[in-house]
Amino acid sequence: MYKNLAATLVAACFFSPVFSQTTPAKGSVAEPVKAGFVYVSPITEAGWTRQHDQGRKAVEAALGNQVKTTFVENVAEGADAERVIRDLAATGHQIIFTPSFGYMEPTLKVAQDYPQVKFESITGYKTTPNVAAANARYYEGRYLAGIAAGRMSKTGVAGFVAGFPIPEVLQGINAFTLGMRSVNPQATVKVVWLNVWFDPPKERDAAMALFNQDVDVIAFHTGSTAVMAAAQERGKMAVAYHSDMRKTGPDAQIVAVTHQWGAYYTERVRAVQNGTWKSANLWGGVREGMIRVGDFGSRVPVAVQQEVLNAQKAVGAGKLQPFRAGKAPVRDNEGQERIAAGQALSDAQILQMNWLVEGVVGKVSR
Repeated sequence: MYKNLAATLVAACFFSPVFSQTTPAKGSVAEPVKAGFVYVSPITEAGWTRQHDQGRKAVEAALGNQVKTTFVENVAEGADAERVIRDLAATGHQIIFTPSFGYMEPTLKVAQDYPQVKFESITGYKTTPNVAAANARYYEGRYLAGIAAGRMSKTGVAGFVAGFPIPEVLQGINAFTLGMRSVNPQATVKVVWLNVWFDPPKERDAAMALFNQDVDVIAFHTGSTAVMAAAQERGKMAVAYHSDMRKTGPDAQIVAVTHQWGAYYTERVRAVQNGTWKSANLWGGVREGMIRVGDFGSRVPVAVQQEVLNAQKAVGAGKLQPFRAGKAPVRDNEGQERIAAGQALSDAQILQMNWLVEGVVGKVSR
């Protein structure tokens, strides 16, 4: 279903968007490629948007005066996104990256009116001749983080603060739980749904509520560092997501699942520069260098760190698949068999995931 174009890669409220641009270095011979980036939340010291902005900076570092980047932060999904994307297309940007699932439809709409512009729908899944899609196998990192959480938890109860019940998030919750239960078969994961991606006070409140329910280690799929900060405040443990968050939780962080977009973004801008850009649909993970687990906290024993890193190598080599059942089938938390013994889910099945695995305390709102 997904074409791997990364073979060459290593490893809803009113707002005032903030424009920021770089200036190409002096002495530029050819006109630089103008690349635009649209961000769903503000750029903070860590989190989803920061990782994409790090990717933008990687493009600048790699291409120098051959590229000029523009970004717009804190753009709400929907009509606001369409307006911003359209403005970037109208002002000469040759390639526009839109990294948020809710940007997919606005991106497609604008792309129809600007066939000469290339668009990269990050976490989207629909493509056209001038719209490519790309996403990462975040669930691979989640499984690995689950191993660390399973080893470190004393109560065997983890928490998970989640944004929306879309397949990507369900994949992460399930993989985290399976990773945890691979080292502690009795482990459970309690889920709180926020129905928002970025709301630090709401994220914090959810974490605090979970810590009052025997949770001693927590993971999250939201956009800020609020959950990590809550764990630090309460003396609990947390898995960082998107970025390394040890600055926020020096004692709380046990491991980080980080997203690495620099190589992909650079490759795609370079393709525009070379006239070789083609629409494609990429789903890359550990093997492609788009997902990395590491940045262990000081309280994590070396043996646990090595166990996780060895598992990461196995995932990268294709020897370990989070959604492959062992001798026993994998069931959901309502008792239905979802993965037969010895079998693995296909990419199509993973992408359509709408259930929670056994061990998860929570429900999917349908």
